[in-house]
Amino acid sequence: MHQTGAIHARTDDAYPTALKLATWFGIQHLLAALAALRGAFQAKADEFAPLLKIGRTQLQDAVPMTLGQEFAAFAAMIADDEKRLRESAYLMTEINLGGTAIGTGINAPVGYVDVVIPKLAELSGVPVTRATNLIAATADTGAFVDVSGILKRIASKLSKISNDLRLLSSGPQAGIADIQLPARQAGSSIMPGKVNPVIPEVMNQVCFEVIGNDVAITMASEAGQLQLNAFEPLMGWALHKSLTHLARACHTLQVNCVEGITANAPLLAARIAESVTLVTALNPLIGYEKSAAIAKAAIASGRPIAEVAESLGIMGRGEMQQLLVADKLTRAGALVPA
Repeated sequence: MHQTGAIHARTDDAYPTALKLATWFGIQHLLAALAALRGAFQAKADEFAPLLKIGRTQLQDAVPMTLGQEFAAFAAMIADDEKRLRESAYLMTEINLGGTAIGTGINAPVGYVDVVIPKLAELSGVPVTRATNLIAATADTGAFVDVSGILKRIASKLSKISNDLRLLSSGPQAGIADIQLPARQAGSSIMPGKVNPVIPEVMNQVCFEVIGNDVAITMASEAGQLQLNAFEPLMGWALHKSLTHLARACHTLQVNCVEGITANAPLLAARIAESVTLVTALNPLIGYEKSAAIAKAAIASGRPIAEVAESLGIMGRGEMQQLLVADKLTRAGALVPA
């Protein structure tokens, strides 16, 4: 309906503005969920700080670390994503409201933009500002692509963390089994007692969806023509799903998995005592050649490195065991002679 003197909001400026506001609020919700998940990982990092374990690269034994360091790294990865996501939220505050049809402001009274945008900021609590060029802001959907790219980054990292949790808990007898995940399902219908890592797998699947949504958003942005992008509804729907599902998956991973993780302390200690990779830490003390001799003899005989080192006359068992503590094996320069 048209009435003389009435101002009618058009989909060309009101719709994108509403979409940006909704995305801004969705980002705040996801930020809160990420912060809670990070806190759960950091709490486990503090709990597991004294527990030595063998690190792994390319799924092969590497040098010692603590289980706490491993979980602290998960927390740090999420903290970095929070920073990037917080920065991307500001892309949602530059709006084209008042540009009307294509950004020229046709049919809007002079000064309308200068009134409506501050009022919207006041009512919504979102610090929206006028786009520098309203025509460009009406045609350009790059801000949505940018936010989606950040969500893809978050998804890829959360999926990697979930993969690590599944690997670290694999077994419980024939796998890595450094940790135990809380049991959240009855188990296999054919294998009694088998419990699967279903919560990390939930996170994996949500992350796959977010990565797929990013492709859809990218193509929808690219398909815009001239002064308007007709595919913003798809972008809005895909962004809504990515933000909402990621936030819910973070909460599920936090409450139903991370907070209930326990360490397999006896197995970690046994592996440290038996690991040939510990000779890497001995290089500064006894040199590469003696360290290699210990490693080769230990692998060939299957004996612990402390026993082998003593039999070769390189280092006594007592001296070796004094080195097997976290503050000496997991800090730069701790074993370097003064």
